[in-house]
Amino acid sequence: MSPRSYRMGQRQAEVDETRARIVAAARAHLAETGGASLDAVARRADVARATVYYQFGSKAGLLEAVCDALAAQGGMARLAEAFTLADPWAAVDRFVEVMGGFWAVDRVCTRRLRALAALDEEVGRVIADRDARRREGAAVLTGRLPAAPPDAAGLLFVLTAFETYDALATEVGAKGDEGDLTAATPAVTRLVRAALGGPA
Repeated sequence: MSPRSYRMGQRQAEVDETRARIVAAARAHLAETGGASLDAVARRADVARATVYYQFGSKAGLLEAVCDALAAQGGMARLAEAFTLADPWAAVDRFVEVMGGFWAVDRVCTRRLRALAALDEEVGRVIADRDARRREGAAVLTGRLPAAPPDAAGLLFVLTAFETYDALATEVGAKGDEGDLTAATPAVTRLVRAALGGPA
């Protein structure tokens, strides 16, 4: 490797490390305060505000990166498996399971992010775009189901929302404990099968 290539590789590693540090700071700030102030995130990551803008372009860009990090950690890449399974009900079950694992990654951060989306138009667009992808996936999967109700895609979309897992996990948790979000997956699976006319 030439000295120039080595320096470029080292520089890229430093850029990647800074980017990851800013995303981690944004997640922590969201979880603790429910806000997405770029100034506060920059201070927490120990970088200049201009660095945050250089890396992400805007608050929306930063929040997209936060969502991408949550998706990577939550195994959203496994969602593709749902669309390759031959059994349509097994495909729906896998969709429910993967969504449960994703929502469970950082429950507090996700809760704050979705609450902020209702108040901040820029954040709202980021979350709406993500939700639209889930709605499209739900439409594809329910389109394969035999004798599915006309509103099947909408039902699957609603039942796989963060708020559904969040509420059900709290119900199944121990007293004084909100519970693990993945604990809600069996209940969501039962609800989905009942709503869409599937086997028990």
